[in-house]
Amino acid sequence: MGGDHGPSVTVPAVWRALKDLPADVRVLLHGDEAQVKAEVGKCAGLSARAEIRHAERVIGMDEKPAQALRRGKGTSMWNAVEAIREGEAGVAVSAGNTGALMAISKLILRMSADLERPALVASIPHAKGLTTFLDVGANVDCDAERLVEFAIMGEAYHRAAHGVARPTVGLLNVGSEEMKGHEEVREANRILREGHIDLEYRGFVEGDDITQGTVDVIVTDGFTGNVALKSMEGAAKFMYGELRAALTAGPFSSLGALLARPSLLRFRDRINPPPAAPLLGLNGLVLKCHGGAGDREFAKAVRAAADVAQSGFASEIERNMRRLPAALAPAAPAPADGAA
Repeated sequence: MGGDHGPSVTVPAVWRALKDLPADVRVLLHGDEAQVKAEVGKCAGLSARAEIRHAERVIGMDEKPAQALRRGKGTSMWNAVEAIREGEAGVAVSAGNTGALMAISKLILRMSADLERPALVASIPHAKGLTTFLDVGANVDCDAERLVEFAIMGEAYHRAAHGVARPTVGLLNVGSEEMKGHEEVREANRILREGHIDLEYRGFVEGDDITQGTVDVIVTDGFTGNVALKSMEGAAKFMYGELRAALTAGPFSSLGALLARPSLLRFRDRINPPPAAPLLGLNGLVLKCHGGAGDREFAKAVRAAADVAQSGFASEIERNMRRLPAALAPAAPAPADGAA
């Protein structure tokens, strides 16, 4: 029911995604039964692979997380996440209110290992593959310990999702020099370098490294990550729009654009950041889709959800989290001269 468009986009998107997924993949559609049923009826064959779960209420896109928690029970978002806890579903996908989704997911599913907060992760395309980038909006303020947790989660996710045996990790900063950045970033850098956490940590990276593939995983706070992600999305739309306008400016260029249309569509899909961001660190899988996503983008989110549900990154996170307390402990003072 969430996002800018609701069931008129999400339901046909689910059907589009299911056509590319194995026949045994099924969906639970949580929302207003009358609205959802009307859209399911327009998608021939969807009813055989989908079950509608009626929800009396919906979380608004403008509701604050605390308000969403107070009135969340019985809403479509609450019921979707609860289905994971009850073992009825392997993963939930929502284009709804991000803050509400994070709060409800954390309350219902709880955090795995000793993690404190979930993080939203995005996969950013570059010339050699994809960069795992987090947090992109779940946590506006982050201390050093949260940034270290994000590094552990991001590294485990990249290994599981993209098959890289030893992902490299970098910490986003205003420069690569050790003395640059605010206190939290410098302290996180120290912990990652000196804490004996089992990560291939490469130090500070800068904004242009996100799309250059300098490292596999880039870590930042949710404020910076969200601004960076939306800036990249806006730049991608601008470039594609300008290219399309140039190629349709006259009859001859329009003919060339028609011939090049398949390549242009591949170009558009390549430069656009993926529309779905998993919430990492929960005892269950939840994916957040962009609120303005159309049916193509939401279908991609559903397909990504099916892939993530088969990965094993949760166990990777737990293994490294066991090392975190020792890494965060202050270093023992050196023994005095002559001490036994």
